[in-house]
Amino acid sequence: MEICLLSLRWCAVLVAAFYSGKLMSRIKMPAILGWLIAGMLFGPFGFGILPQNVLDNPVYKIIITWMQCAFGLMLGTELVWSRIHQYGWALIITTLTQSLGTFLIVSCAFAIPMMMAGYPIWLALAFGSIALATAPAPALSIVREFHTDGPVTETLLPMAVLDDVVGIVVFFSVDSFIASKVSGGAVPLYMIPVMIFLPIAIGVLTGLPAGYVLKKKPGKGKTIAVLLSGITATAVIGLFFNSFVVKGITLNYMLMGVSFSAVFSNMIPPRQLDYTTYWFNPVLNVSLLISIVDLGAPLDYHLMIGAGLYTFIYIVSRACGKYFGARFGAKATHMPLTVQKYLGLTLLPHSGVSLVFTGILCAVLAASRPELAAVVKGTIAAAAVINEIIAVVAAKKGFQLSGEIGRKMSPGES
Repeated sequence: MEICLLSLRWCAVLVAAFYSGKLMSRIKMPAILGWLIAGMLFGPFGFGILPQNVLDNPVYKIIITWMQCAFGLMLGTELVWSRIHQYGWALIITTLTQSLGTFLIVSCAFAIPMMMAGYPIWLALAFGSIALATAPAPALSIVREFHTDGPVTETLLPMAVLDDVVGIVVFFSVDSFIASKVSGGAVPLYMIPVMIFLPIAIGVLTGLPAGYVLKKKPGKGKTIAVLLSGITATAVIGLFFNSFVVKGITLNYMLMGVSFSAVFSNMIPPRQLDYTTYWFNPVLNVSLLISIVDLGAPLDYHLMIGAGLYTFIYIVSRACGKYFGARFGAKATHMPLTVQKYLGLTLLPHSGVSLVFTGILCAVLAASRPELAAVVKGTIAAAAVINEIIAVVAAKKGFQLSGEIGRKMSPGES
C-alpha cells in the first residue's frame, strides 16, 4: 500500500511538472524551468509530496538510471562521424579551454578568500574541480523544445560528452589529492580510466547488436522495441558492474547511453537515423521530464535567501570560466562566429553534476575536517539552486542570439 501511495505521489509531481512546463512555454520561457521549479517545490525541502524516502528508494534509483541511459540517446545520435569530423580538433581544444579554464578561474577566485578565512588553499581546488563539469540535460531539453539547429547546437551536443570525460578526470584527481591531505578515503587514480572507459565499453557491447538489427530497416514498432531493449540491457549491465565489480563509485549511465546510441547511429543511413530518433521522441521527452524533476527535487530553494559571498564568487567565476574559456577556444580554432559568441551561455547548467561531486568530496572531508565539508556543501548547494535558474534562461538566450531556434524540422515535416 505504501509503495502504491508513493508511486501516486511521484506521478502527481510529474503531472504538475508537465503543466508547469506548459505554463512556462506560454510566457516564452523554457519548459524545463517549470519542471525544475516543480521538482524543488514538491521535493523534500518544499511541500514534501516527493519525500526523501522516495528519492532514496532503490526502485526509484533504478528508474532514474534507465532514464539517464535513455536521454543519452540524444547525444549519441549526434555523434555521427560524417557530421562532426568538420570540427575535429577544434571541438576538443574548445572543450579543454572552457573546462580547464573554468577550473583555473574558479580555483584562483577562491584562493584569496580561502587564505583570508584561514582555510587551506587546496580547498580552492575543490571548488574549481566541482565547477568545470556541465549538466547536459537542461541544455538538451531546450534543444528539443525549441528545435534548435546550427553551429552552436552541433558543437554543444558532442561537447557535453567530452566535458563529462574531462570533468571526471580533473575532479577525481583533485579528490585523490585532497584525500592525501586529510587522510580520507578516495577513488584511487587508477580507477579514473575505468570510470571513463567502462561505461563506453558497456555501450559498445549493447550498441553493436542493436546496430545490426537496425541495419535491416525494421518498421517503427520494431525499431522502438530494439531501442528500449538496448537501453534496458545497457542499464542492467551497468548496474551489475556498479554493484559487484566497481563498488563505491557511481558509473556515468548517461555516457553508457551515449556510447550505445553512437555505435548504432554510425551503422545506419542518415535518413533512417532521422526517423529512428523521431519515433523515439515520446520516450525521450518523458525521460527528460523525469530526469529534470529528479534534478530539482534535492535542491533546497530556501538556500537562495542565505546565499553568501562564497556562493556569489562561485556562480560568477564559473560563468566567466565557461563563457570566456569557450570563446577563447572557439576563436583560436576559427569556429563560426556564433559559436565564439554564444556557446559559453549554453554551457552554464550545472547542478546535477555539482551535487554528485560535492557529495563525494564531502565524504572525504567529513571524518577529519568537517568544517571544510560544511563550507563546500553550503556553498555548492546554494549555488546549485541559483545557478540552475539563471543558467536555463541564459542557455535559451544563447540559442536565441545565435539564431538557431526553430531551425530544425522533424522527418515528418520535411
